Amino acid sequence: MAIKDTPQEWQVTESVTPFEGAKTSVRTDRVVMPDGSVAGRDYQVHPGSVAVLALDDRSCVAVLSQYRHPVRHKLWEIPAGLLDVPGENPLRAAQRELYEEAHIKAGDWRVLADVYTSPGGSDEAVRIFLARDLSESEGERFAVSEEEADMEHARVPLAELVRGALAGELHNTCLVIGALALAAAQAGDGLDALRPAEAPWPARPF
Repeated sequence: MAIKDTPQEWQVTESVTPFEGAKTSVRTDRVVMPDGSVAGRDYQVHPGSVAVLALDDRSCVAVLSQYRHPVRHKLWEIPAGLLDVPGENPLRAAQRELYEEAHIKAGDWRVLADVYTSPGGSDEAVRIFLARDLSESEGERFAVSEEEADMEHARVPLAELVRGALAGELHNTCLVIGALALAAAQAGDGLDALRPAEAPWPARPF
């Protein structure tokens, strides 16, 4: 039996936005339930994100560690960022993030996975790309500030990321999903069977 998520939109009788931040906001919708009752649903409204699992020719992944205040942890992550430039193609955004956070460019791009990070409380959608044929970017490194000024960078074997995810030692959503998806793709139909980088993305059409 093949399973597939399907779009569906229940009736909303009222919608208010009690908080608006610089990049995201919080919305409260009154939603009609199947039994006819109406229930409130609070959630974060998010522009969406991209993330990049950059794999080198030694089967190592470019990772970075960054302090994340909401969870009070310094997490190992893969390069990622918001889709906060109006009209920007997700692939272009991913290429920009890979340059800004890792000073890397890639010659081969594929889609690893499209996910909703926390669909019970946020509409954030993330596209995780696989980048290969890596080389150092030309020019000066992107200027960093705030939490990014404390970043550490490393190249870690994919097998070590998979081990760390399964051992409960690595927790970042995009890193864990990206590493496990890549391992599954390698064990299955191979990386050339992954979707092209410009594959449709209904959650964030472009």
